[in-house]
Amino acid sequence: MKQLTSRQQLLLNMLADGAFHSGEQIGSRLGISRAAISQQIKNLRQLGLEIFSITGKGYRLNSPLQLLNPELLRQHLHGAPIHTCAVIDSTNQYMMGHLARWQKGECLLAEMQTAGRGRRGRQWHSPFGSQFIMSMYWRLDAGPVAAMGLSLAIGVAVVRTLEALGYQGLSLKWPNDIYMARRKLAGILVEMSAAVGGLCHLVIGVGINLNLPEEVILRLDQPCAHLAEQPVTVERNYLSAAIIDALREALTLFEQHGLTPFLMDWNRLDMFMQQPVKLLLADQVIQGIYCGIDTQGNMLLQDKEGIRQFVGGEISLRADI
Repeated sequence: MKQLTSRQQLLLNMLADGAFHSGEQIGSRLGISRAAISQQIKNLRQLGLEIFSITGKGYRLNSPLQLLNPELLRQHLHGAPIHTCAVIDSTNQYMMGHLARWQKGECLLAEMQTAGRGRRGRQWHSPFGSQFIMSMYWRLDAGPVAAMGLSLAIGVAVVRTLEALGYQGLSLKWPNDIYMARRKLAGILVEMSAAVGGLCHLVIGVGINLNLPEEVILRLDQPCAHLAEQPVTVERNYLSAAIIDALREALTLFEQHGLTPFLMDWNRLDMFMQQPVKLLLADQVIQGIYCGIDTQGNMLLQDKEGIRQFVGGEISLRADI
């Protein structure tokens, strides 16, 4: 886990507005020479930030950034601590490696991940300052069996929050993806550590595309969306606090009542309902009609054998190839 130096953070705060700042302004604000400014700019570019330098004008970012602000987050949130960092390999991995350290509902947010993971071990691309990247610790005293369907409840809670903030055209894909205009917007990764018959430690990772650079979108292996496409303006720290608050409430509700309070919204948002799909399950490909989920969050698929339940796997629209 890495934090920016005080000078790097100050420089980034200056550049975050997307306007030009002269070397003289930067040098005066940071108390450093022109040569030292060049080194600080180089350090920020190594984070993947695109910074332009034009003689007579100075330096500016390719596009404005809304940076994480711990003080703003704490103003909006109460309860378990909130931590932020600039760069980390994986927020989930870090929290899983220090399970004894966390309080229920404690969160870690990052500007950038260098080894972010999606479901089935996929890489989660994470440009600096362009996403909501968060992991939250939770504990289920009833053990791992009580976690059945949890990722679905998390998806519903996130979409409810985004809809309340004004975003439209959102849907859910079983078991843990959020889509916008039928392109992937966000992913959920729930990891657990539990002993048989004992309590269950959970780390819940959520990644949401906020404002991805065009070159990143072109590199991805699937169509993706980001919230900046919609004519809605929500300050990043406020959005982050709203999602964290909603997840804490949803997890408490899930502990008490399971998936039931989330089923109506899941059915409303379900992306593939009654459509022909293929289910990728280990080395099998099973085709059928997607029939939604049961009360435990299992996927229901109708094929020649009838309607069957599936706990794991990945679904996609069936194509004749």
